[in-house]
Amino acid sequence: MRSNPSGAIRTADRSGPPTPAARPGLVWAALIVVYVLWGSTYLGIRIAVETLPPLASAAARFVAAAAVLALVLRVRRGPGALRVDRRQLASAALVGLLLLAGGNGLVVLAESGPPGVALPSGIAALLVATVPLLVVLLRSVTGDRPRFWTFAGVTLGFAGLVLLVLPTGGADAVPLAGALTVVVGAVSWSIGSFLSGRIRMPADPFVATVYEMVAGGVALGLLAVGRGELRGFDPAQVSGRSWLALVYLMVAGSLVAFTAYVWLLHHAPISLVSTYAYVNPAVAVVLGAALAAEPVTGQVLLGGGVIVAGVALVVSTERPRRAGTARSAGADSAGSGGGGRVGRAGDPAERAGTDTVLPRDRADAGRPHLGTGDERSDGAGPATPGIPRPGGAGTTASGERR
Repeated sequence: MRSNPSGAIRTADRSGPPTPAARPGLVWAALIVVYVLWGSTYLGIRIAVETLPPLASAAARFVAAAAVLALVLRVRRGPGALRVDRRQLASAALVGLLLLAGGNGLVVLAESGPPGVALPSGIAALLVATVPLLVVLLRSVTGDRPRFWTFAGVTLGFAGLVLLVLPTGGADAVPLAGALTVVVGAVSWSIGSFLSGRIRMPADPFVATVYEMVAGGVALGLLAVGRGELRGFDPAQVSGRSWLALVYLMVAGSLVAFTAYVWLLHHAPISLVSTYAYVNPAVAVVLGAALAAEPVTGQVLLGGGVIVAGVALVVSTERPRRAGTARSAGADSAGSGGGGRVGRAGDPAERAGTDTVLPRDRADAGRPHLGTGDERSDGAGPATPGIPRPGGAGTTASGERR
């Protein structure tokens, strides 16, 4: 799942100069990377699980991505790069379990199996797009009061979900079991995204992502063993395209796209970055149809279009508090330890758009947080409202998520 992305902006107390404006060409290049790579991770999963054990392959992907990212951080920042306290470690592990083992793991399971049972990758992406809608509901349950148009977007999005999975009895009907599995995964991803802004996480999103991917990868590995996925497994029986898909998910989805996403959070308006939430599903549907001959029926187009419209309405109407206010509040809350959270005590309307992470590939590492104002993200963690990075990895930023 990321895979971006509702109420809290993680921030560090920064006293350095503001981030210089990036060239528009670089911003759009990074956006295209996030659009295409995160959108393609759903098809990558579908190809990987053709001959690879689903949960075992997901575990390998996240553990490998975590090892590479940890090595890079260690080399670039020195021996203390990954140092966190026990509470931060436990928080990152919990978020990783919800995002990767629960969110991404269930998407992988839904996409595995024979034709007619396996959920098409494009449908999976459309269902995962409901994460920001679910996060809005979680905010409401905990006392937040999203705007009227935000609720209108949620209602529209869930109407699209019903249209998408409504049984038709035709040969191209959406597999209901697989669809419900992804919806449960989206709920898990939403809870992880929601909690990530309310518990004490590592201040650095890259460090958080490492621990999230390790926790999620280990849990997926244990589940794979418990399901007997490795019993009689012979690597020689795995097709070359499945191996290539797994490598692609590790490198393109979990490392390259996530790095581009975090860079964008510091150099581009959140309102622009958050557009990946409704571009990714469109990319996934097109790639699934073009490269895997996945059916694109009128029901898929109608239901998917309504879902994307609902997500776009939610993202476009959410507005985080002004950058100056966020910095001030962030400095106040940072003193309590662990990366301050902005907006918890502020007016709900001001903090309405910054609490989730879309499943960046999220390993995707990410954890997408999708915010939606014109302000740039300021602080150590991504600020975004509720979107999963496809296939992704974690919330740090994860993306992935998926």
